[in-house]
Amino acid sequence: MPALTLEQAQSIVSASLAHARDRGFKPLAVAVLDARGALKAFGAADGTSLRRGEIAIGKANGAIGMGVGSRSLGTMAVERPHFVAAAVHAIGPLVPVPGGVLIAGADGPLGAVGISGETSENDEAAALAGIAAAGLTAQPG
Repeated sequence: MPALTLEQAQSIVSASLAHARDRGFKPLAVAVLDARGALKAFGAADGTSLRRGEIAIGKANGAIGMGVGSRSLGTMAVERPHFVAAAVHAIGPLVPVPGGVLIAGADGPLGAVGISGETSENDEAAALAGIAAAGLTAQPG
């Protein structure tokens, strides 16, 4: 399976932040995890509020750990709150709101992007823009 490269991860961070800046979004934190769940790249706009980075990582971690975008995790949290609460103990921090997007690969996810700082919908839009700008395919799910 091809691996997410550092260049691709850094491109996602830069393009996501540019997308936000061009649209007048609040300052964002962007985390890119590889398929193992390891942090590959991170960036935070000037003025990002405290702990946005941890929230961004939680969105990406939940997506890669559960194999679905954080939007779907939000649905799971409503439908099966005890399961999602238990999943935190198995896979670590997860944030079940939009903004965590899987990066699709031919044989499974290449990684995930998590973004925090704006509305969840705008966080997700910035992630989608960053993934597309890197020439990769998103699975917001």
